Amino acid sequence: MGEVAAQIPTSFGHELRACLRCRLVKTYDQFRDSGCENCPFFKIEEDPERIVDVTTPNFNGTISMMDPRRSWAARWLRIGKFAPGCYALAVSETLSEDMQSLCQEERVQYIPPKRI
Repeated sequence: MGEVAAQIPTSFGHELRACLRCRLVKTYDQFRDSGCENCPFFKIEEDPERIVDVTTPNFNGTISMMDPRRSWAARWLRIGKFAPGCYALAVSETLSEDMQSLCQEERVQYIPPKRI
């Protein structure tokens, strides 16, 4: 495997948040302390106020990925290239224009959630 795994949420209560770009699920405190393993360019650990801009408590379901590169579910959810960890099945919010611009500057793909 060789990949560094993302932190696993330390609790599964109302304090969970999902990254709006990669859907990684961690607690607010975990995002504050170590940022997002898949989106280091957000620099959440350097600017804790950014947590509110790039994560959301509004998401549906979770899935745990131990080996995303070999998982059909990870490929189907488009998280096969991310670090092993817990992910939201879907988020309903989008990144702000500023954060979308940051993704473009970093040449990192951002796919907004589908509107139903």
